[in-house]
Amino acid sequence: MFKMHLATYQFKKEAEFWWGTIKPGVGEPVLTWNQLKALMDAQYYPQDVRRVKKLEFLCLNQEEMSVIEYAAKFNELSRLAPNQVATEERRMEVNND
Repeated sequence: MFKMHLATYQFKKEAEFWWGTIKPGVGEPVLTWNQLKALMDAQYYPQDVRRVKKLEFLCLNQEEMSVIEYAAKFNELSRLAPNQVATEERRMEVNND
């Protein structure tokens, strides 16, 4: 719950207005961090962009990136393909493909 409060405290302008329209009222259940992330993705991360990023993840190769750069890109994009990285074993399979 702390992460959700911290994140919503950082909202500015349009995001602050959006939050004001969706945040739970008094007596309503509070949102979890995962619920907030899902709402934010739906609002600010269009489905077609997510599809392109998922494909980018599935086709990711280290090529000329350093190991650190590749790991950072892998982690950044892997959240868009949760089924492919659900376990450590699956993460290693994707890394080796």
